[in-house]
Amino acid sequence: MTEPGRPGLRVAVTGASGFVGGAVCRAAVAEGWTVSAFGRRTSVDRAHVGGAPYTSWDLLGERPEPVEVDAVIHCAGSVTDWGPPRAIWAANVDGTRNAAAAFPGARFVHVSTASVYDPFRPTVLAAEDEAPVGRYANAYGASKAAAERCLDRAVVLRPHAVYGRGDTTLLPRVLGAVRGGRLLAVGDGRQRISLTSVDNLARACLLAAAGPVERGVFNVTDAEPVVLDDALRAILRERGIDAEPAYLPRSLADPAALVAETAFRLLRRPRPPRLTRYAVGHLAVERTLDITAARDRLGYRPTTTSFAGAADW
Repeated sequence: MTEPGRPGLRVAVTGASGFVGGAVCRAAVAEGWTVSAFGRRTSVDRAHVGGAPYTSWDLLGERPEPVEVDAVIHCAGSVTDWGPPRAIWAANVDGTRNAAAAFPGARFVHVSTASVYDPFRPTVLAAEDEAPVGRYANAYGASKAAAERCLDRAVVLRPHAVYGRGDTTLLPRVLGAVRGGRLLAVGDGRQRISLTSVDNLARACLLAAAGPVERGVFNVTDAEPVVLDDALRAILRERGIDAEPAYLPRSLADPAALVAETAFRLLRRPRPPRLTRYAVGHLAVERTLDITAARDRLGYRPTTTSFAGAADW
């Protein structure tokens, strides 16, 4: 991969206590950069942030003491498709505004999401100008799109389905769908999807922080899309799980997801059901992104999708 360059760069990383933020901290420290890590948790294992100094900071609360940095990599925010919309909007929009305001003059790298693309139709090698759109399935997509709009000058990165060591969302959700020797999924299994390893995303964040551009929007994925069935089988194989993917047509999955969501809301369950309409929409049809802009303008050279070592994730 292309080297980010600029040794000694001073960066702040928000969301450092999380999956992506921690990976970005470790990559930046390995690059020889001076890293200031910020996260909501009171404390973290120093190894999680690569040994960088860590400060607890709720982006909706009081700002910590100012730190002089050259760039901010904003990884904080709500990544759930389930929960109170007001809290999701506050975390993703107000939190982004507050992070940008806390470091005036610094280059701002914003980790967004491919959920800003239209959730009601397939995403087929989508280019960056195809989002934001005027309709979203939930507060997550809508709030992440609004967060992009609130930034006057930033490098915006849009990953899709981030996975890798320390994954707290995608892999647990896949493994949680295994029932009686079957991995329940939707669609027909032949739909193509773009995935983003956390290592590829961290590398893109460093490239965005170091240059050569100060603003722009970039899709960030692995080198090539994969077929859903191939990816699911690879995960099961690496995890040593004796199960086969079993596919539910979307015409049945959508009503089932609606019933599950309704029941969970009535019961006030804090965790999402295993099947939501958002998840159905992201798995049942093609979701692929064009990464030409990141390759050409950022010098992004991603690796291919791989679940090697997933037994230890």
